[in-house]
Amino acid sequence: MASAFFGLYGCVMAALSSTLGVDFGTSNSAAGVAVDGKPHLIDIEQGEQTLPTAVFFDFDEKQIVYGRPAQAALIGGDEGRYMRALKSLLGTSLMRESRMLLGKRMDFIAIVGRFLGEVKARAEAATGQQFDRALSGRPVMFHSSDPARNAQALTDLTECYYAAGFNDVRFMPEPEAAALANRAYLAPGDLGLIVDIGGGTSDFTLFRQQGEAGIDILGSNGLRLGGTDFDRQLSLSHVMPYLGMGSDIKHEFGGNTHVAPQSMFADLATWQKIPFLYTRETRRAAQDLARHAVQPEVLARLVTVLEDELGHDLAFAVEAGKIAANNPNGTALPEIKLDMLERGLHLPLPAAMMAATLAEMAGKIGVVAQDTVDQAGMKTEDINKLIFVGGSSLMGVVDVALRRAFPKAEVHQAAALTGVVDGLALAAATAFD
Repeated sequence: MASAFFGLYGCVMAALSSTLGVDFGTSNSAAGVAVDGKPHLIDIEQGEQTLPTAVFFDFDEKQIVYGRPAQAALIGGDEGRYMRALKSLLGTSLMRESRMLLGKRMDFIAIVGRFLGEVKARAEAATGQQFDRALSGRPVMFHSSDPARNAQALTDLTECYYAAGFNDVRFMPEPEAAALANRAYLAPGDLGLIVDIGGGTSDFTLFRQQGEAGIDILGSNGLRLGGTDFDRQLSLSHVMPYLGMGSDIKHEFGGNTHVAPQSMFADLATWQKIPFLYTRETRRAAQDLARHAVQPEVLARLVTVLEDELGHDLAFAVEAGKIAANNPNGTALPEIKLDMLERGLHLPLPAAMMAATLAEMAGKIGVVAQDTVDQAGMKTEDINKLIFVGGSSLMGVVDVALRRAFPKAEVHQAAALTGVVDGLALAAATAFD
């Protein structure tokens, strides 16, 4: 049955473009179309305009579930494999690695393709319209420090859209889409800077409002740093030491010690790498560390996390602690709650502590924002409006860094999770003209 969207615009749907605007995000995804020159987002999950970019391979039911049900399956302890932050794998060798899932060998091109295919199918079911083409958002830079990986990421994402069943795909930088959608917040002649902080990247677009003539894009820039990096840093700084990171390990022969290797802890703190840790070899390595540890009870927690596959549970706990610490109106002391690992193990995360942990990252974001303006030949004092989009733009530490960099600009908090897809929906109508 068509959604309320179709019921309201049923008379218009036949005239819709066959191009779907898709915001494939690290943490959340969305899709939309333009109706009468305005963006309309499609409910791609019941009653929701955004879909968590999460996949769960249910081993018992032999099926794949997506979005919030995928998260619920993980939290409910269902037998299977959970994956999140798949966008961060684009451009890496991991995209081409295959593994057995539900009796089939799949690489991550196929897995991401299935997710995008689900978005396509849900959009078509909701609107009664077939979408053969996609206008996809993309970061300004997938990999800001590696041009080869940056180029490969776009190749990978293109293949994913074809695997999803689209006949063609074009791309639009995500902050440019946000500029198109948020131009009304500027007066003609004003200079605006889009600050798009998502799950995996920070992107910026400087644009001038041209009144009836639209907008003039003056420059875009990006940095591979986002909300999942915040989670990773908080986990490394505040959680992983409780699992043995930094612990002394006794040599098998003699009385000397060495520090536990950090690589396993670094991967456990990284959303997209967690599924790769559940191997016989990794579990055996953790057991060896615990056996030779000066404090074996600490490393025993690491063994438990790997054997019980609690990596994503830890990551969700860190994310929840981050959100609580970022809420100025919260009444309870912000904590990272690790009850799934050990009853009563709550790690305090007051706002000041979190800000100190993330200050260096926020500083890097501020520097790249300033570079965007400098490269366009403008000055920071010329900027009239800062427009924040992306879920991680709501972080107080980011707000402070950007206000410090652009003290004369007025700040506008746009729709955090839909600021990009609105622009993609608008641009999709003419993307293939």
